[in-house]
Amino acid sequence: MAEHAEHAAYPVGLRLSGRRVVVLGGGQVAQRRLPSLVAAGADVLLISPSAKPSVEAMADTGEIRWERRRYTPGDLADAWYALISTDDPEANAAASQEAEDRRVWCVRSDDAEAATAWTPATGRSEGVTVAVLTGRDPRRSAAVRDAIVEGLRDGTLAAPHHRARTTGVALVGGGPGDPDLITVRGRRLLAEADVVIADRLGPRDLLAELPPHVEVIDAAKIPYGRFMAQEAINNALIEHARAGKSVVRLKGGDPYVFGRGMEELQALAEAGIPCTVVPGISSSISVPSAAGIPVTHRGVAQEFTVVSGHVAPDDERSTVDWSALARLRGTLVVLMGVENSGAIAATLVAHGRGADTPVAVVQEGTTTAQRRVDATLGTLGETVRAEGVRPPAVIVIGEVVAVNPTA
Repeated sequence: MAEHAEHAAYPVGLRLSGRRVVVLGGGQVAQRRLPSLVAAGADVLLISPSAKPSVEAMADTGEIRWERRRYTPGDLADAWYALISTDDPEANAAASQEAEDRRVWCVRSDDAEAATAWTPATGRSEGVTVAVLTGRDPRRSAAVRDAIVEGLRDGTLAAPHHRARTTGVALVGGGPGDPDLITVRGRRLLAEADVVIADRLGPRDLLAELPPHVEVIDAAKIPYGRFMAQEAINNALIEHARAGKSVVRLKGGDPYVFGRGMEELQALAEAGIPCTVVPGISSSISVPSAAGIPVTHRGVAQEFTVVSGHVAPDDERSTVDWSALARLRGTLVVLMGVENSGAIAATLVAHGRGADTPVAVVQEGTTTAQRRVDATLGTLGETVRAEGVRPPAVIVIGEVVAVNPTA
C-alpha cells in the first residue's frame, strides 16, 4: 500500500444487500459500524470471542451471526467486505493479508495505511447519504459531515428533488417573524419549493434566500375578482399544484392558530390536492417569551388563554365570552387586538378584572423592530394610542407581566 498512499481514495457506495460481510472483533468499532451494515442489508458474520452488550443483542435478535472464537485463516472466504477491529495486531495483519489475497475490500481500525478501504464519516437526511473522507483526520471528516447534514435538515443547504419529487402543497407555519424560529422541516420544504405564497406576517427574511427560479407570491396582493380573499388564495394554491409544482403556503405563527389553515386544507382536499401541514411556533407564546414574559409562572398563573381581538367585544360577530375571560385569574393573550385594545380592556374591567392588572403590548415580536410597551388594563387604550403601537402586536394581560427575571 505504500506506493499508493499519496493518492486520494476513490469514493464509492457499496451495495451490500444479501452479500457476505465479515467483522472481526466485537468491541467499540463493531458497535458503531454494525448498525449501518445491517441497515444496508448485509449478511454479517461477526467473529470474536466476546462482544459489547449491544453487539451481543444484535446477535440475539438475529440481525447478525456471531461465532464466538478468534480469527482463523479462511474466515474471509466468499466475503465482499471485511472490517478488522480486534485487539490482536498479529491477527489483524494476517486477516488483512488474507483480504488482499482474496481481493476483499478491507477496513483496518488499527492501521489505516494497511487497509484497502476507509470508512467515511456518514450521515443521512431525507434519503440523502453524506459520506466524507479527509484522509487521516477523522474529526475533520465528522465536522464536515455534521455541517452538511445540518444544512440539509434545516434547509440552509438546498438539495431539491429533480426526479421522484412529490408535488402538492405544504402549509408551513413560519413562526412569529424571526427567520431562525421556523421549524427545520418548514425550512427544508421552503428550500424545495417552486412557488411560495406568503403572508405578510411570515418570516420575510427567508424569502430572500430562495433560488431565483422560485416564484414568490404575496398573498395580500392576489387579485380577488369575484372571489373573496381566502377563496382567491385557495384557488391559487390549487392552480399551482395542478400545474405540477411544489407549493409552500408560508404563514406566520402556526397554520391552525388564527391562520385559516383548516380552510385551505379543506379546499385542497376537495380538489384532490395532497397537502402537508407543518406546525409553527405560535406568536401567542413566543412573542411574550421574547419580551421576557412567561405566560405561566409558579404561584402566579396556572393557565393562559389565547383569544383573537380582531372583532370588538360589542360587535355582533364576536363569539368570545369576554365576561368569562374577565373572571379568569390566569394570563390572557390577545392576538390581532391593537385596534380594539381600549374596548377589550374596558370590557374586561366592566366584568370584574382589576383595572390595575398589568399589561404588556409587544410589537413586531422576535424581530429586530421589537418593542415592548407596558400599561394596565385601566390605561391600555390610552397607552396604545399615545405610543403609536401598530400591528402586528401581542397583548399580554395578567400578573406574569410584572414577574422580574432577577426575582
